[in-house]
Amino acid sequence: MATIKPFKAIRPAKDKVAFVVSRSYQEYSRKELNAVLAFNPFSFLHIINPGYKYSKNVSGQERYKLVHNRYLEFLEDNILLKDARDSFYLYQIEKDDFQCCGLFCGTSISDYQNDVIKKHEATLQGREELFANYLKTVEFNAEPVLMTYKDKPPIAEIIKKEKEKEPEYDFTTRDKVGHKLWVISEKEVIARLKAEFEKSNALYIADGHHRSASSNLFAENAKSANAEHSGKEPYNYFMSYLIPESEIRIYEFNRKIKDLNGLSKEEFLIKLDEFYRIENKGNILYKPTKKHHFSMYLDGEFYSLYLRKKVYSFSDSLSELDTQILFKTILEPILGIHDLRKDKRIAYGYDKYNVVKMKDEIDKGRFKVGFNMVPVTIDEIKAIADAGLVMPPKSTYIEPKLRSGVAIYEL
Repeated sequence: MATIKPFKAIRPAKDKVAFVVSRSYQEYSRKELNAVLAFNPFSFLHIINPGYKYSKNVSGQERYKLVHNRYLEFLEDNILLKDARDSFYLYQIEKDDFQCCGLFCGTSISDYQNDVIKKHEATLQGREELFANYLKTVEFNAEPVLMTYKDKPPIAEIIKKEKEKEPEYDFTTRDKVGHKLWVISEKEVIARLKAEFEKSNALYIADGHHRSASSNLFAENAKSANAEHSGKEPYNYFMSYLIPESEIRIYEFNRKIKDLNGLSKEEFLIKLDEFYRIENKGNILYKPTKKHHFSMYLDGEFYSLYLRKKVYSFSDSLSELDTQILFKTILEPILGIHDLRKDKRIAYGYDKYNVVKMKDEIDKGRFKVGFNMVPVTIDEIKAIADAGLVMPPKSTYIEPKLRSGVAIYEL
């Protein structure tokens, strides 16, 4: 049974929302970031990059306190406003041929701890602790955890009906992405949505494993420090954006390796032959078309690699995942890459042009060999999460990528 909670969001003033919302901080180049900070005083980036005001780089606790201060200033200046009623927030994103519409809500720490909220990625303790400390100081969630749920006609019908109303926000950002937001504050509609989600056995984290893990740690610390803990405090929830499975987009990451681990090209190909049937495709751009089928770019030529299934054992849902197969048959035993998170010899690429970019970087000598595969499916993600297993890092690049500052959940 999944528990969702309406909340009183902090949101941009209607006439300023297009100026306030920002992409994730990590997506900006230094040049672009400085331009936004210089010419847009309303950008949410001023809150999360508070040292700009003093022309100083700040970090750690000093930065966290300044983030909180900039947030309070945005409230004082009525750039951000607090809703009077607990609400759900229906948010639609539209870009090119991609559209999704989901729900901003509070999701339960208890559900996270009891595995109602399913995970498929491992998290790093250091990052969990760092962000939990950040939450303690800034006292808000501004970036929701992206979660998905099985398509349900009753929920779809409620959403369809709400979308017939005039949206609270309707704007387009400079990257040609359309945004609409509807506020759902009617008690009867809220009750129906809560009841329908209570029929769900699971919600699946698509993006935001560290944010959810850090929220869990923050909640546990807050609970321990609160002698009057009741379970109703805001820290018992964290902000999420829930979309149906049918509206999520999953893309693949490629793998680029800097050397052949001391092997010649011929020696490397012979070792690959143990697990793969190899076909040289020449210099024509080549991508795989199905599971357990990889493309490889090496020394100016593309190769197709077909897994020899008689020499590879499928034991569980993780062993069937292409990123895991690549790791267990090539990256670890042949190329000597044992830690996919820390080894400096491996890098990852994504987007619809990733094979072209991979080829270009290898041709320029930045890497020696590259591998590409078909995207992971939502069913694979769910199977691995249901089994309590963990995918290799950089197995999925998932859309939508959500903006910061559309809705804020106060802790």
